Amino acid sequence: MSFNTKGVILISVLMVVLILSSIAMVFGKNFLTSLKRSEYIEFQTISLNVLRNIETLALKKVDQELRFNSGVLSKNNFILTNDLVFKFNEAEVRGKIEDASRCFNINSLVNRNDNNFEASLNSIDAFVRFMELVEIESNMIDDMVDQIIDWIDTDINPRENGLEDYYYSGPLHNPQEYSSKRLFVSIDELKNIPAIRAINWNLIKDNFCTLPIMSKLKINVNTLQEDDYLLLAAIFPNISLDEAKYIINTTPLSGFSNLDELKEFYMDIDLSEALGDIAFTSNIFNINTRIITANFNASSRTKLIYGNNKNGYIISRTYNGI
Repeated sequence: MSFNTKGVILISVLMVVLILSSIAMVFGKNFLTSLKRSEYIEFQTISLNVLRNIETLALKKVDQELRFNSGVLSKNNFILTNDLVFKFNEAEVRGKIEDASRCFNINSLVNRNDNNFEASLNSIDAFVRFMELVEIESNMIDDMVDQIIDWIDTDINPRENGLEDYYYSGPLHNPQEYSSKRLFVSIDELKNIPAIRAINWNLIKDNFCTLPIMSKLKINVNTLQEDDYLLLAAIFPNISLDEAKYIINTTPLSGFSNLDELKEFYMDIDLSEALGDIAFTSNIFNINTRIITANFNASSRTKLIYGNNKNGYIISRTYNGI
């Protein structure tokens, strides 16, 4: 066999090996991708069942506490302090219940009247005070209030600083749409409001919420945390930010039972006027659940309400990672 022939054979063998290696790599990559996808589908199915089970456990936990003890919900209540934690198949599941009334309900800016929504003056005053406390200009505050109300109300008449369908459906607006003519169901819907887009979104995200089943501005003062001082100062117009912080930081862990107790405890602070309903318990909660494994993570945020009929209802849920 000549030298040239040996060289051709060697090159041919190397080409065959290279081709086979490439094929093996492709098949191996596809196999690993399929295996990964199969693992994810299994994780997704299990996670959905686990998240629903956490919701059921949380509902039972809320029912056990509020069925016979609905007068006071405080920071040290076992509903809020004892997380739902367990492990399965090397995965950790952690569910936490929190009081969902610790926010400014943007839907409280209106009251339902027959088939339309009308401005709620006290809630608007609280909104204005909140924005003034964070040094938002008055003309921008007026724009926000009127545009929010016009987005919710069912008529086509714009308020003085408001916007109706003619703006949102016009050629200069992208995407072209119509105002919702209903209460907000998600805080992200506020991004539709031009005046809201002009301020720091974190200010809205961290302090405001949308509770579509409640139109009143109502907070449970017993569960307020240190970063809720703006909300408290907005509802009590006669107190300063420092006084709001002081109240939150010195509220007893066991909480107050009524407004008289609160006023007596803080006799030197003017709590004579409130622009919203001051509550000492809550019937609306968030359930924050997280599932962590070596390869995948999933989470959910569920909002539930405990009704006057002593039953709990899921009113919204959001999943991430599945």
